[in-house]
Amino acid sequence: MSQNALLRSGKGLGTPGTTRQNHNTAGATAPVIVDAQDRDDHFVVRNGVRCAGAHLIVDLYHASRLDDIAHIEETLRACVEAAGATLLHIHLHHFEPNGGVSGVAVLAESHISIHSWPEHGYAALDIFMCGNANPDACVPVLREAFKPKNVAVSEHLRGQGVTA
Repeated sequence: MSQNALLRSGKGLGTPGTTRQNHNTAGATAPVIVDAQDRDDHFVVRNGVRCAGAHLIVDLYHASRLDDIAHIEETLRACVEAAGATLLHIHLHHFEPNGGVSGVAVLAESHISIHSWPEHGYAALDIFMCGNANPDACVPVLREAFKPKNVAVSEHLRGQGVTA
């Protein structure tokens, strides 16, 4: 499979903000590929900045089902689907006695990781994606799956210093 096969159709492209708190992703959009036919590095332009991709740091507060490993796997798969990403592998580990879960969905476009503390109703997620995958589309999936009272999202554009 060529690397260009990982590029998506580009439907609904746009430029979400680069610094966000308590982010509302209604109408969230994917990054734009620069010279997609001439490039195979999957770098994107997001908010006018060429980068390797967007890395979202997501904190869920007062969330539920953070000890349900089957639900967490199902949610990660739904995030991958919503983002238009390519799942390579999921690995999750259930901790005892608190029931927390740590794990990662490895993607062709990078990864989604989760670490949960169900006894505190808290989960920390990293969502990093390059190419045409849309990491912002994961946030509504997480809201629906875990019903947090509060969600904090921040964004870091990775690889800004890499030259063409």
